[in-house]
Formats: sequence, structure tokens, C-alpha cells
Amino acid sequence: MVRADATPIYLDACATTPLRPGVQQRMLDVQTQAWGNPSSLHSFGIAASEALERTRVEIGALLGADPDEVLITSGATESIHLGIRGLASSFPPGRIVISAVEHPAVTAAAQALTPLGWHVSVAPVDSQGLIQLDRFEELLRPPTRLVSVIWGQSEVGTLQPLQTIGTLCRRYGIPFHTDATQVISQALPDWNSLPVDLLTASAHKCGGPRGVGLLLIRRAWKQQLNALLTGGGQENNLRSGTESAVLVAGMAEALSQIQRCDLDGLPDSGDGIRRIRDELELQLCRTAGVATIGQPHQRLPHHLALVLRDHSGQPLSGRRMVRVLDQEGLAVSSGSACSSGRDTDSRVLTAMNIPREMRRSGLRLSLGFWNTSNQIESIIERFERALLACAES
Repeated sequence: MVRADATPIYLDACATTPLRPGVQQRMLDVQTQAWGNPSSLHSFGIAASEALERTRVEIGALLGADPDEVLITSGATESIHLGIRGLASSFPPGRIVISAVEHPAVTAAAQALTPLGWHVSVAPVDSQGLIQLDRFEELLRPPTRLVSVIWGQSEVGTLQPLQTIGTLCRRYGIPFHTDATQVISQALPDWNSLPVDLLTASAHKCGGPRGVGLLLIRRAWKQQLNALLTGGGQENNLRSGTESAVLVAGMAEALSQIQRCDLDGLPDSGDGIRRIRDELELQLCRTAGVATIGQPHQRLPHHLALVLRDHSGQPLSGRRMVRVLDQEGLAVSSGSACSSGRDTDSRVLTAMNIPREMRRSGLRLSLGFWNTSNQIESIIERFERALLACAES
């Protein structure tokens, strides 16, 4: 139960976000004016089809991609599976290389290839979550046919050196996929300048609606992509199922607002939110028992990854801290995985070789456009109370 005097503060943007201002209204406008099935040939369907394609052009322009490089899906998980499994199905079995800190959707998509004769190799990372480039390049030799490396890691915030990784993949002629979900929530990349062949993202991490995402794919590889969902032949026969012009419009509006905020230097994404995060981090780390993990500079601007100890130096449970902070009105996330309701070592912290006793003490705070610097004092007060309560329990 939340304290009666505690106004809730949401600090879990990496999990999901509320709709950005104006997104709901744009979705309502499309729902009112273009609610038909885009595949129908009558005027209602034509209106929906035109709305959908105009929005696809808009999304492409925002990301520096041609409209025919933009595939619409139900979210990043589907996009990841379509990109990885759909492309791999056109190759002879070989090796797929992923990093040790991938989102579970990427790990699952890669593992789904093993019954088809593929081998999954995991590229190690260092203690800050950065891929070890020398070990990575060794894995690019035959029989490697596909690579997937996350851009911004959601648990510890580390940003991978995408330009270097992509350049290496192109040197070896290997298609390269990246999960850019967390990165796009803060600043829109320029697809034309990225050495990336497939890029995936979800709208709901960006202030858009749930249930819609995208896959950007280069034309050369799109020709070799095989559909996972077949039927009506939508999305150029690559993703069957009736498209939602409403959800796609909401995603486009959220992306356009991120671009405007970035260009105008507003404090709700990118460099603006980084300043709030840095001040919050500075004050939190003055509290005994609180330390940061991950890459201190090459990281997501809205992300803060912590590990916790009590006054005697013993690790505190991150999951326990999440529950106590919730009672204080702060919504955060534990860095630890959960299996059947029990604490387990974090897979990501394990890959980073964090001391075993600290692998269940991770905590993630992630900020969004609704957070302001005026909240920091209250966050610190509540955090200190929760830390004391956890240490005493």
C-alpha cells in the first residue's frame, strides 16, 4: 500500500511509458476518419490504406529510411523474430552470433534456429557490459551467417559501439541486426548512416501505444526475408494480419515528438533527460550502500543502474527494494530476473562478471518525459527511507 502522503513517481520508462501528449488525440482522429480495413477496396478501406501508407512515409522520413524499408509489426518481440528467424530461414544452417546481454526475445529467436541446424555463439562482454571486440571479431569467421547485438541494454544501460560492430560485420559480409528499442525512446537514429541491416523497436517504450512496433530492413536483405505469419499477405507478404492504421499513427506521433524535443533541446529526452538523470545519480550515490554499475559514459541517457548494500556492506535484494519503494510511491525495476517468484542471479550481471553476492541486488531507475528535476529531492528522501527499511527487515 502506497503511503497516503506520497504522490506516485514513475521511474520505470524502460519497461513501458504513458502516451506522450497528443498521441491519443492523433489516434482518435485516425480511428474516427480511417477505421476501415486497409485491405478493403471500398472507400472506407481506401481511407485506412491511405492513412497507413502516409504514416509509413512519415516514419521512414523520421528515421532516415525509405518507406519500403519500414515493416509494421505488433512490437519489438515480433520484429526481432521476423528479422532473425525470417532472414535465417533463407540461408543454409550456420552460426548466429549474439551478445551475452541480449533481450530475452533475441536469445529466444536465436535458440529457435538450433533445431534447424544452426549454432548459437555468445560474444562475451566486459565488467561494464561492453562487448569484447577482439573476441567478437573472432566469431565473425565462417560459418557465421547472422549477427544480432543489442544497441542499448535495458538492465544496465550500456550502449554498444554500434558503428564498430556494424563495420566489422560488413567487412565479413554478414547481415547485422540490432535491437534499438531503448535507444529510439530517447533520440531517433539516422538509418542511412548506420552500418546496420535490420533494426527493431517498439512504440510503447517511446510514449506510443502498445501493440505496434517496426522492423527496418535494407532492401537487399528484405528480398531474402521469409514471413513467419502467413495468410492475407499484408506488409508486402512479409507479415500477414490486418494492420492498425490507428496504432501506427500513434507510433508516428510519438517518434515525431522525440525528434522535436531533441531538436529543441527540451528536457524530456536525450541530453535534456540526461541532465536530470545525472543530478539524481549524484545525490543517490551520496547515500551509503548505493553504487552504480554499467558503462559510466557510453550509456542510455535516461537510465540509472544501481547495486545496493546495507550499512554492514551486505547485499540487499533488488526485488525487495522494488516492493518497499512501491510503498513509498516510487515505481522502479529490479535488475534481477525472476523465476517462479524466487530471486535468481541476474543473467546480465552474471555475464558482466559482477561478484556473485551482488547479482540479486540490482536496481534500475529509468526516466521519461513526465519526470522533472523538481522531483529529485522527494525521490532521494523516499529512497533513503526504503533503503533503511530494507536493511532492517
